Amino acid sequence: MKNQSGKARQPAADIRPGNASARQSPAARSKAALRRELEQATRRFLRGGGEVQRVPTGASAWEPGKRPPPAQPLFIQPRGERTPVNEVVATLNARRAAMQRRRKPPVAKRRSQGAGKRIIYDDFGEPLRRVWVDE
Repeated sequence: MKNQSGKARQPAADIRPGNASARQSPAARSKAALRRELEQATRRFLRGGGEVQRVPTGASAWEPGKRPPPAQPLFIQPRGERTPVNEVVATLNARRAAMQRRRKPPVAKRRSQGAGKRIIYDDFGEPLRRVWVDE
């Protein structure tokens, strides 16, 4: 087999149940290893007499004009019991309310209007001059 660049591919490593890469989780294996496994499975299928059929683009298993059956439900298992946490939520809300009652609102700090330079503005908000104020 050849890859897209036209170079011959390296033979894939043997992937058998006893092999180390077969024991890894799918997330731990690299894309290249997964590709090799798929390639080997395809070769075994073809060697065993399997045949690959070409399906035209747009072909469907459903008859034209008929709707497919509804999809299988996602959650088939019966609903499990839930752990009630009403007491925990009530405790947290009480603690939050107590903290808010104890906390004093922040006081905005204002600079003292003591001695220093001040800017005098005209009627349109444009600065006119700086003056020194002794207070």
